[in-house]
Amino acid sequence: MELRQLRYFCAVAEEENLGRAAQRLGLRSPSLSQQIRSLEAEFGVPLFARSPAGMTLTAAGAALLPEARATLAAAERGMRAVAAAASAARVWTVGVPPGVPPELPRRFRTVAREAGVALVFEDAGSAEQLVRLRRRELDCCVLTLPVDADGLESVVIHDEPLGVLLCPKHPLAACDAVDWADLEGQELLWFRRELAPGYHDAVLAACHAAGWRPAVRAVAPRRALLLAELISGDQVVALRPRPVVAEPGLTWRPLAQDPPRLRLALAWTSDVAHSGLRAIARMLAC
Repeated sequence: MELRQLRYFCAVAEEENLGRAAQRLGLRSPSLSQQIRSLEAEFGVPLFARSPAGMTLTAAGAALLPEARATLAAAERGMRAVAAAASAARVWTVGVPPGVPPELPRRFRTVAREAGVALVFEDAGSAEQLVRLRRRELDCCVLTLPVDADGLESVVIHDEPLGVLLCPKHPLAACDAVDWADLEGQELLWFRRELAPGYHDAVLAACHAAGWRPAVRAVAPRRALLLAELISGDQVVALRPRPVVAEPGLTWRPLAQDPPRLRLALAWTSDVAHSGLRAIARMLAC
């Protein structure tokens, strides 16, 4: 006897009609009929009285019904208990880069929680994350692309254009969108290259290709420091994604042509993929 046979039996008993029960279960009527007859053969007695009007329980079937329901309920409780125990043991350490859009960790945590996984985030630049990932110190990480992904699996989970971040009193704050030519003479606040070498170089290459070769001033990826630098003068800007909510004391304007993009990927080592990691990555994919 199998649990599914008891589930089929209960459905037929409740519907009192083979066709309706089959539809409820997503089965074909002949297949369901065969399963019921197999169950009856195992017990050695008819469980249903069959007639053109439908199927009703025999005395034996009526005796079985509450026991079948209790067995199915106990099995369901057991599965939930096992799932809860497994979930409690599933904790992933996830590397995230400084300045990651705040909605991304929130979305990642929500999707992971639904899969029974708890997340512990650790702040680290992409270069450091790659080292720690390959040492198995991280279960997975959010990398700022492009990176050397040799030996890794990855899925892009965030992709958005960069725009110009500046103080509200900056002359360019009056523009609806900023042309590359408008940035001539502006200093660029940018991060230290060792945090994400590929992304650092790719964005500067895009600036140069657009005709803007700014002087670069390194700044730590902390909002308070960025704000202090931007309000220090009207000849300095930063390149950042559009804030999810308005940044007090700062103004963001889109680039009018060919903006560079911030692309983030969830990455893990190909030989140590945790159960469910690929499924979670697919749900996060953009």
